[in-house]
Parts: sequence; structure tokens; C-alpha cells
Amino acid sequence: MSHDPGLASWLQLALTPGLGAAAFRKLLHQFGLPHAVLARKRSELSVFAPAAALAALDSEPVAKAVANALAWVEHPGHAVITLADEAYPRLLLEIADPPPLLYARGRVELLQRSALAIVGSRNATQQGSANAEAFARTLSESGLTIVSGLALGIDAAAHRGGLQGVGATIAVLGTGLDIVYPQRNAALAAEIAARGLLVSEFPLGTAPAAHNFPRRNRLISGLARGCLVVEAAVASGSLITARSAAEQGRDVFAVPGSIHSPLSKGCHVLIKAGAKLVESAEDVLTELAGFRPSGYASTREPAEGTPARAEGGLLAHMGHDPVDVDSLCSRAGLSAEQVSSELLRLELDGRVAALPGGLYQRLEKEGRR
Repeated sequence: MSHDPGLASWLQLALTPGLGAAAFRKLLHQFGLPHAVLARKRSELSVFAPAAALAALDSEPVAKAVANALAWVEHPGHAVITLADEAYPRLLLEIADPPPLLYARGRVELLQRSALAIVGSRNATQQGSANAEAFARTLSESGLTIVSGLALGIDAAAHRGGLQGVGATIAVLGTGLDIVYPQRNAALAAEIAARGLLVSEFPLGTAPAAHNFPRRNRLISGLARGCLVVEAAVASGSLITARSAAEQGRDVFAVPGSIHSPLSKGCHVLIKAGAKLVESAEDVLTELAGFRPSGYASTREPAEGTPARAEGGLLAHMGHDPVDVDSLCSRAGLSAEQVSSELLRLELDGRVAALPGGLYQRLEKEGRR
């Protein structure tokens, strides 16, 4: 993507320490495009920007950072998108504090597509991850682009699912685009750069910092028409994203879970507060103002490996809540040795997950769709 000749002036303002997005937007409102801002006397700018920022505006470190960003943009698939660009996502213009510019790597056109944010716990259960991937896959196959934050757990599962459909996926980073965090998702990030889109409002070289991630969350929700929370504890970043979505006028969805699971409590809090309870991707599609791209078929084939009938044996006695071996012995009328042997077989088959505290939980291979 070619950049406009005025990009250097956008970068100069954006990369000046202490200026901040709010002051940047005030300067644009008052004086026009960045090259016009920079043409003004620094004394004229002092009403709108801190003195320390104005002192740094023409400094050598800022000039070096601008040169570095301009060199980065020259690489194939790299772009810096400003508020004045047609490629700037329209939905972000609706939020209270849109970033003056976005760094992007990959398929920039995805920023104009209808999208859904899917977020949740970093410490997701196997079932939660399976659900997130299945929801994301089905919604992406329906034409929605899946937006998430590249974190471990639910985010990573959502991105994987998104990549399996035509909607693809957008990852919003809390670091500079030249830094992948967490490193365990480096391969996933590379795949998203190749087939989806990585975006960040943070300058190149920005390392992971705790305060950047809540700020990043408003962009995850801002880029999307709705936000689906799959698993979340009561105090979690996912709920911050959901609150941002609600404040931005987006639909908020939540997947219910076991009353005994700490990772269901955040979703249940959202549902009590008015989030829409969803059990399938169809529930989400129905709520999104009748979103239905051409060619979408509402009838869905059973996922590969889905049993044609209800599973018998020990699974029939497990239910869907975590359960211990003693309880299963009592329910099934089997010895501890028999139950343990069967649990091991089911675990190896991907039908049961071992949880902390000696508990086991039934898994649905196809996830909730």
C-alpha cells in the first residue's frame, strides 16, 4: 500500500513524546492537516499541547523514529493508516477517542468489513477454546471478520477459527507491530499477517506494558459490530472490552457456562447486565441487525466427528459440570479403577478434560456452534 507524501508529518506528531492522541486531535481540529500544524509557530501550538511535547517535536529522537517508521512502511504488506485516509476504519470514527493513526500489516481491506470481536480468558478451559474456535469458524464462514487481541486462550482460538473462513481475522496488538506478545503466539501472528491483519495504534518498538492492553481493548470492540465473550472471570480484561463495546453502542454477547466455573462468572455478570445469551453462531447472526451475507446457508452440517446419537457409557453420567471420580463411581455404579480407566480413554479421545482438584469435565468435540 503506497503512503501519501504527508505521512512524515502525521508520524512526527504521533511520535512526539507527551503529545498524546487527544492533543493531536485538538491540533488537527484547530489547524488542519499535520503539515499545516507543523507550519505554525510553536507559540501558537502551546495552547493545545504541553510545553515538553513542543520542545521534543523537532528533536533528533523524533526524527529518527519517523525515519524508522517510513522505512518500515516500505516493506510489502506494511501500512500506516491516518485519520485522513479512506482506508481508516469507519467504525473507529464513531468511538470517543479514535487513534490518529494505525500501524497495519496484512490485508488492510479487512478494516472495512463487518466484524465481530471474540474475547475471553487467557487461561481458558479446553471446552472454552473449542467453543471460541467453533464460533469464530462458523461466523467467519458467514462473512464476518473476527477481531481479537492475540492473547493466549480464547483470543488465539478465535483467531484460528477466523482464519478458517472467508471473513479471516484481525489481531489488535498492545505492542508495536514489530514486537509479538506473547511469544508463544509468534507463529499465529505470522499466519495472521499473511492471511489476515495485524493492527496497533502503538509506535514501532513499543514493548508490552500493562496499561497498554486495556487501552487496546477499546479498539477491539470499536472495530466490530458486536463483542462475544466466551469465558471470563469477573475481574478480567474481557469485561473491559465488553464494557467498551456497550459504551460504543455495540451489541454484547456472552456464552453461559457452569455455575461452578470461575470462568463462567464473568459471562453470567454480563448476561445479568443485559448482554445477549448465545448458544450458537446463529444466535449472533440473528442479533446483528439481520446480518446475512449472500450465499450464507443457515442449515449447518454436523461437525466432523460429531456423534450421531447421544454418547452412552460414563459420559451419560457426567453431565456438563466438573465432577470428581467418587461422584462418577456413585452415579455409574462402577469401581474407582473402572472409572479411572474409562476417564483416561475418554481423555485420550478428546472427550473429557482433567481439571485441577481431581475434577473432570465432559468436552463436546464440535464445540458450541
